[in-house]
Amino acid sequence: MMVMSAKAAQHRERGGPARPRYRLSVPVDRIELQALIRETGRTVGNDKQFDLLRSYGSKDAYVHFAGDIGLLKKKAVSIVGTRDVSEDGARRAARLARELVGAGVIVMSGLAKGVDTAALSSARSAGGSLAAVIGTPLQKAYPIENSELQTEIADKHLLLSPFAEGEAVFKGNFPKRNRVMALLSDATVIVEASDTSGTLHQAAECIRQGRWLFILKSVVEDPGISWPQRFLKENRTVVVENMDDILSRI
Repeated sequence: MMVMSAKAAQHRERGGPARPRYRLSVPVDRIELQALIRETGRTVGNDKQFDLLRSYGSKDAYVHFAGDIGLLKKKAVSIVGTRDVSEDGARRAARLARELVGAGVIVMSGLAKGVDTAALSSARSAGGSLAAVIGTPLQKAYPIENSELQTEIADKHLLLSPFAEGEAVFKGNFPKRNRVMALLSDATVIVEASDTSGTLHQAAECIRQGRWLFILKSVVEDPGISWPQRFLKENRTVVVENMDDILSRI
């Protein structure tokens, strides 16, 4: 006889179905992050940033993964932005992802709602290779709506996280996720973001780690935000008008 949890039972009493738990059925491994970056031909950048990635009492920082870690030997570009993406922003993210995979580039993102989902879904539809860096252990899916996409990425592409199984999920996890994503990609493209967006954590990490930071022209020209001006003075920040602006630099 199946035993229902108290929370599930309460939910069912209110008339709704019990929410299924996410299960990851593929093998999970881990690799030392600094070694991975060097093995994939990327520079480590600012070693002090690794202090923020190491667990308490640990000598090394690790990344946990499921899927083909060898994908990171190819060029990879992160496409990131707001969860509350506009229709135009979602279209821009999708087009950018299609053009990148058409050029043989790995599309990386964070599996959040909005820009992340639009980019990864478009790259999948275009038959490209994907990598997702998440802010939870691999065994959790957040948001749960992306559980099917997360499962497919783990099975056929590459799913990564700086968090081990059983670690608690806090809001502060996501800047750490962004730091890892910036390190593992050759560049980051910001599609749409407000002045208070968490995406700006990743923009700052690109600058600290010497990675290319690309900002869409539509973002720079948006009169409702001011944050792009903080980054445009940096040598490795570029305003994107066409795909060649990205491909010629990575």
